[in-house]
Amino acid sequence: MPLALLALAIGAFGIGTTEFVIMGLLPEIAADYGVSIPTAGLLVTGYALGVVIGAPLMTVLGNRISRKTMLILLMGLFVVGNLFSELAPSFPLMLTGRIVTSLAHGAFFGIGSVVAADLVAPDKKAGAIATMFTGLTIANIVGVPLGTFIGQAVGWRTTFAVVAALGVVGLLGIVRLVPAMPRPEGARLRGELTAFRNPQVLLAMAMTVLGFGGVFAAITYIAPLMTRVAGYSDGAVTWLLVLFGVGMFLGNLLGGRYADRKLMPMLYTTLGGLSVVLALFTVFAHNKILAAIAILLVGALGFATVPPLQKRVLDQAHGAPTLASAVNIGAFNLGNALAAWLGGLVIAAGLGYTAPNWVGAVLAAAALVLAVWSAALERRTPAPGTAAAVPAPVHH
Repeated sequence: MPLALLALAIGAFGIGTTEFVIMGLLPEIAADYGVSIPTAGLLVTGYALGVVIGAPLMTVLGNRISRKTMLILLMGLFVVGNLFSELAPSFPLMLTGRIVTSLAHGAFFGIGSVVAADLVAPDKKAGAIATMFTGLTIANIVGVPLGTFIGQAVGWRTTFAVVAALGVVGLLGIVRLVPAMPRPEGARLRGELTAFRNPQVLLAMAMTVLGFGGVFAAITYIAPLMTRVAGYSDGAVTWLLVLFGVGMFLGNLLGGRYADRKLMPMLYTTLGGLSVVLALFTVFAHNKILAAIAILLVGALGFATVPPLQKRVLDQAHGAPTLASAVNIGAFNLGNALAAWLGGLVIAAGLGYTAPNWVGAVLAAAALVLAVWSAALERRTPAPGTAAAVPAPVHH
């Protein structure tokens, strides 16, 4: 494994910790600022929307500098945003800090995916992307539970100070381990934008929005769901987040392995399974053991979609992958924002803390429908730049 992949994984660890730790701290933050839990959920929605906006914006701004330099600048912005969140005296300023932090997220994973894929042989690209995202999944096993524990024990502000320190470590890792990779010759914004003329790229991004949105519909409100419905104590939220992280870790590895072999069948399996599990979660949430199993499966099935969806976009972008890759990371977070908002709506409507699971099931099922449509469309119309005599290498 190239050491550069380790550096990218370190950065992903820090970003993953700040993205997901908020789930376990929503009750504490809501109480501190005197807002409701659905209102505190805006910290998830705001972060996700910031990624959606920041992914293309930061990628375009960095189009004239090397990818390594851009990764360093993005991690610096990440550190600043977390320090701002730590010190925020009011909820609106806390939300501002989250948005500042989120601006680094999409471009980091988008550019990092391209760098990771370029470091390995063509038949190992999804595996390399999965290796980088391993940092994100390990964050959910170690960083998020630890951050939740710290936040519940000594205050959530300390958690964000620790996350900022993680960002510094990630920045230093990139400086030391990522090789100097100059901006590709001839790279222009106009060329990058041509990728979005391919309907397969847009379909893959729509799958990303809906599929990963299904995960966040359930996970955004995991703390109140597991404490007020399943009957767990507040302290149990920490190890439940570990369980979710273990699922993410396993799903990411499986997704990376099988996406390099049979990408579309992998998506059919994971999206279909995710929809079923989320629907069952509405019932399982009333039983401690079944609820814990559901959390593990949501993490595994949800994150098994990440490497294949990201590789799908890279494959279909045909020579203009950087912006498309970053925008697809934004698509993951657009799904997060949509799901968190919809989940808050159904809770506020009095449908209970299990209702967001139904939202997630519908979103995942819609992503499966798009995956089937995308494959059918591809069979009828070969992607631009693909020789008609050559079978599609990884999609079927």
